[in-house]
Amino acid sequence: MFTPRTPRIVAARRLQRRKDRDQSGRFLAEGPQAVREALAAGAVLELFGTGAALDRHADLAAQAPEVSPVTDDALEALAETVHPQGLVALCEQIDVPIGEALAKRPRLVAVVAEIRDPGNAGTVLRTADAAGAGAVIFAGDAVDPYNGKCVRASAGSLFHVDVVRAPLSVIDLLQDSGLQVLATSGTGDDDVDSLLDGGLLDAPTAWLFGSEAHGLPEPLLAAADRRVRVPIYGGAESLNLAAAAAVCLYASARAQR
Repeated sequence: MFTPRTPRIVAARRLQRRKDRDQSGRFLAEGPQAVREALAAGAVLELFGTGAALDRHADLAAQAPEVSPVTDDALEALAETVHPQGLVALCEQIDVPIGEALAKRPRLVAVVAEIRDPGNAGTVLRTADAAGAGAVIFAGDAVDPYNGKCVRASAGSLFHVDVVRAPLSVIDLLQDSGLQVLATSGTGDDDVDSLLDGGLLDAPTAWLFGSEAHGLPEPLLAAADRRVRVPIYGGAESLNLAAAAAVCLYASARAQR
């Protein structure tokens, strides 16, 4: 049974750092829900689990290409949550090139441009998946989609949509592929409701979302087809990124259906 000092545990634990994830092309997925989705996507290389967790989730263990029982201490070293659930999968990164993703002609795409908060990024991934988006693009100097907090916040959706990492210049490619590009902005000339009522959201659409602190970079705002705001009817100053993304993506989902 592996301990915290077992070389494979030491090596896997290094994947909690972005540098090691980038160099190895691997990452960790924690908890039975993430493990289940990673297995379904064929991304799992090795499954680490405590004896109790492997017994409890024998169906998942049976699907893994390699199963490594670990001590409770070793599992805690791999996990990043306060109360780990006994399973951590070593996975291959699954992002796809932008050309491959756009060749599938997705009708709904979310672009998170230079956002740094992994919880927000994972929640946008989950929301985009729920709204039927075909791809989520991490543009520019954005958070790593394989950050542990991002993976957990995505609740398995990381494995359901095409995850793309691309430069900020991705806007031209989106427009060339037939997507209208809508940039979210608190000072946009258009609002989500007016576009929905006007029938403009039934077209294939890529939504651009920026960081809560700085919004979208000016070059992206300038390159977009429209700048769109989420209408605020009460006294709140604004919505956070994840909530605004939900409003916009579901408006498109409704119009496209």
